[in-house]
Amino acid sequence: MSAIAKLKQLGITLPPVSTPAAAYVPFVQTGNLVFISGHIARKDGKPWVGQLGLTLETAEGKEAARAIAIDLMGTLQAACAAAGKTLDDVKRIVKLMSLVNSTPTFTEQHLVTNGCSELFGEVFGPVGAHARSAFGVAQIPMGACVEIELIAELG
Repeated sequence: MSAIAKLKQLGITLPPVSTPAAAYVPFVQTGNLVFISGHIARKDGKPWVGQLGLTLETAEGKEAARAIAIDLMGTLQAACAAAGKTLDDVKRIVKLMSLVNSTPTFTEQHLVTNGCSELFGEVFGPVGAHARSAFGVAQIPMGACVEIELIAELG
């Protein structure tokens, strides 16, 4: 099943590209690679604020990471369109890097990040299997609980 059909089947509507909060662009393409700037977790249109291990549990962090996956796909869709392509032209989700706002004793950053990874796998199938890093950090802009960036390859 195509990525576009899978999103429709899941009832997911991709959002438009968010306006950058600082001096950067949402994505850059070089060759066939698209680098998508970090997206923070949002809930009800506002930053999803909290710290894993203090105010949020792993399951809620995983939901936040899934919400980021949807936003990242919206930006990836815009990058594809800028190159005259669609999400069905994504050859590979290459890498995710996840930053999890967490206490020094919280050690489940990898499980939080699964919320994003699992949705990419569900939408893109084998093309969605990717390399990944998940880090615990002391703080993320606007107090967000999770931030994730993406590298994808277009066909």
